[in-house]
Amino acid sequence: MALPEPSLVQGWAARLELSYERRGERTVLARRQHYGPLLVQRSFYPEGDGCCHNYLIHPPGGVVGGDRLELVANLGLQTHALITTPAAGKFYRSAGSMATQIQHLRIEDGALLEWLPQETILFAGARVDSLTKVELSGTAVFIGWEILCLGRPASGELFDHGLLRQRLEIWRGDEPLLLERSSWQGGSEAQRAAWGLAAEPVFATMVATGDFSSQLDELREAVANYGERIVLSQLPQVLIVRYLGGDALEARHGFTRIWQQLRPHLREGLAGGAGSLPRIWST
Repeated sequence: MALPEPSLVQGWAARLELSYERRGERTVLARRQHYGPLLVQRSFYPEGDGCCHNYLIHPPGGVVGGDRLELVANLGLQTHALITTPAAGKFYRSAGSMATQIQHLRIEDGALLEWLPQETILFAGARVDSLTKVELSGTAVFIGWEILCLGRPASGELFDHGLLRQRLEIWRGDEPLLLERSSWQGGSEAQRAAWGLAAEPVFATMVATGDFSSQLDELREAVANYGERIVLSQLPQVLIVRYLGGDALEARHGFTRIWQQLRPHLREGLAGGAGSLPRIWST
């Protein structure tokens, strides 16, 4: 899971491990261990006992070069958890060192994880290595997204220097369902060209494991007003949704529409229907 990179500066190291269990009809956060500035507080149940909502908190409020954040989430048999963040993540300008972010999400048979963080903003000059690895067992289900904003367009700041390296891996047992790797150099042609980001500052990916071919027309209709800024593709075992545009909030709103449409189809007997939006999003 390590993403080795020579570091010029030793920054904050933080690690959080969450383990969920099913107790009767209730999913509980049975164990949490952390060191450094990464934690969750109490669990919330806005949809009843079936789904445990947790908010991932990073007290410093931003990440700098040399920092390393690692999250491990273990969902036990038949559990259901929703993890989000209270605000946008921020990666600040680096003097040369890489900041590292790792999410390792393990989901056992019959469990469902909804990974719905708010957007991540990369300031000009940020240098970031990011890995999200999802491991599914049996009939486990994952739905999640990552929304990235290069620079701060509202402030006129372009991501004209810096580096973002991303990896996304989804496995079911030993079978890879999705393996993606990308690298974005600030100020590069890939940012400007039509075959790359077309000079748009915000790009985002949403994935849901399963076959949703019969729902594709309904899903596309739900985001028809976004035009070509949101597109959907059904792979054999994964639905992929892409956003490319100028507004991180627009991306989240569009993804939320799709999430609410998909939710009743994610797992048989899923409580909560279309789902309650995390309350923290409204504060």
